[in-house]
Parts: sequence; C-alpha cells; structure tokens
Amino acid sequence: MKEHRIERAEVFVVGPDVERYSWAEGMNGQYMANIILRLTAQSGLTGIAGAAMITPHSFDRAVGETLRHVLPDIIGRHPAEREILWRQMRNLGTPMVPQAHSLIDIALWDMAARHAQLPLYQFLGGARNKILSYASTPLLADNKGYIDYVGERHEEGFTAVKFHCWCVPERDLPMCEAVQKHFQGKGLALMLDVEQRYDLISATRVARRLSEIGFRWFEAPLVDTDIEGYREIRRQSTVPVIAAGNTWTDLQMLLQGAKAGAWSALRVDATICGGITPIRKVMGLAEALGMDVEIQCWGYTLTQAANLHVMLAYNNCTYFEQPVPYQAFEYGSEDIIRTDAQGYVHAPPGNGLGIGIDWKAIEAASILKFEIR
Repeated sequence: MKEHRIERAEVFVVGPDVERYSWAEGMNGQYMANIILRLTAQSGLTGIAGAAMITPHSFDRAVGETLRHVLPDIIGRHPAEREILWRQMRNLGTPMVPQAHSLIDIALWDMAARHAQLPLYQFLGGARNKILSYASTPLLADNKGYIDYVGERHEEGFTAVKFHCWCVPERDLPMCEAVQKHFQGKGLALMLDVEQRYDLISATRVARRLSEIGFRWFEAPLVDTDIEGYREIRRQSTVPVIAAGNTWTDLQMLLQGAKAGAWSALRVDATICGGITPIRKVMGLAEALGMDVEIQCWGYTLTQAANLHVMLAYNNCTYFEQPVPYQAFEYGSEDIIRTDAQGYVHAPPGNGLGIGIDWKAIEAASILKFEIR
C-alpha cells in the first residue's frame, strides 16, 4: 500500500487559443479554462482529471489557486482513501470553488481504476458500454441557422439536439417551432436550454407550447433554487423539466428538490458536484426515487470523459451531452469522444478515464502551472 501514496501533484490552468462560443443574447464568446490535475504516487502510478471554468473577458485562475491551498493535504495519502478525503474537503471553512474538490476526487478514481487495469466505468460497475448522445449547440444566428445545423447533425447520425439560444422567449419559441416543423417525422428528439434566464410567466407559456410540439425536455427555465417556480411549470405543462445543475448539487439539496416535485430528472456534473464519489450517491438517490440523472458535460475532453464513465456505470441516464462543433473542446487530448453514425458515444478504450494527454500542448497553453510535493 505504501508505494502508492501520492508524492506529487501538478496543476495546469490551460487557456488555449480555440474558437469561443456563447449561449445567450448579449453574451460574447466565453473564455473556457481547462484546469488539469495530475497526481503521481511513489510507485509511478498516476491519475488525471480536468474541469472547465467558463468566464467572460479572460481566462479564470480561481480553480488553480484553490488547488494550491487544498493539495498539500493530499500529499502522502493513498488513492483508496477517496471517501474520507471527500468528506474532509466538504468542510474546510469558507466555501471554495467546487471544481477544485471535484478534480482531486476524479484523479483519485482515475488512479484506482488504472491500478485495477480497468476502464473507470467498469471499475464503477459497468452497466453498459455506449449511450445515445445529443448535440449541444452554441448560440446561432437565426432560425435558418438552427435548421441547417440540426440537418448537419442529423446527417452525421445524431438522434437528439439541444438548443442553446438567445434566452429570449419571443425569439426562442418561434425557432423551436420552426425546427420541429422542419424535422417532424425524422425521429429527432429536441431539447431547449435557456440558462436560467426566463421569468415564471414566460417559462410556463413556453413549457406549454413545448409540451404540444413534443420536446424531449425543457432545461433551466428558472434559477435552480426556485423550487416553487419549477413546481408551477410542471403543474401547468407536460414537457419534462430539469434544472441547470450548477447550483443545487449537494445530495441533501437534490433530495429536497426531488421530493418537492421540482424537476422531472436530476441534473449534475461530476466536475462541479464534488467528483465521482458524490455523483455516485446522486445516481443511487435518483434510482431510489425512480428518477433519471441527466448529467451535463459541457467542457473539454477530460470533463466529458469523467461524466461519460458515470453514465456508463449506471442505467438511469438517457443521453450524453456532446458539445459541437467538436474541435474547440478537444484541445490537448490525444483521445477524443465523438458520436458515431448511429447516434451513440462509446467508452474510451484505455484504463481509468482512458484519455491520453498531449502534455506539450498543455504546457504550451498553460497560463498558470505549479507543482506541490
């Protein structure tokens, strides 16, 4: 056991020069930092994890700086101590940037699965080896832009598309109606995400119409904490409604929202909710309540991979979120995750997360990097 104790932690805050996207009216192209953590044990065993931090104007270093203060307590610990370390990190005083704790937990799971010589999803239980995906759009110019975009994705094999849009009901709903009419009968599932920017009256009106035209779900119409508002939307419509998944991520909060009937399914992200350790608890909670967890994974390949492995380890998730266009989300990854011609994504083939990293590219685009021993 002793030889696998962690002796080194390396942090890279990566700000690559890639295309930037927005997903609401008035939002400029967003800067998405890729924060990568690499843990190394005395034996040479390594574990990696990546999480995104998305900000306007410039790349954010907050996750990296938070890790600077948390990682010293990981040195000398064993990757098998995941549960106790997760519990210790939950209460360190002032709340910290959640991606930092998530990165540590995911890297520990990656180490453990690599040591077991198994892909992470099999190490977690291995319910399946592929899952349907939906194309998750950026903001596009107009209705025709969305129709053309959906047509391209459909030709590639996608069977589902989620719209990021203007987040203005008077523009969003006509676009949804236009796309639905154009592709009616094509077997496409359609979703709408409005980034918590609607008020209750508008959200209820749009939800009713989305019910009528058969949308697969309506995402983030209100701020995540507006439990009563979500209940009212569900009371007045039949379209499945889910939260954004970035605010209410704690197990007890999710239980309260679920028992109140706020959402049709839970929504979290392993790189935001604290890692693999807590998201496994969320998956179990949802299963006990008869609910799915529609896991989000907007981010670079390592973020996608951590969430994909969880989806494949359990049965109560219906879709993988595939950010497209692909290239901007694949910087620095030697292995990538893409949807096949039948609309599925598959588990990466390697052990652990299964994602090889181009460390030269990561070094070249790092805006902050440091090492703790």
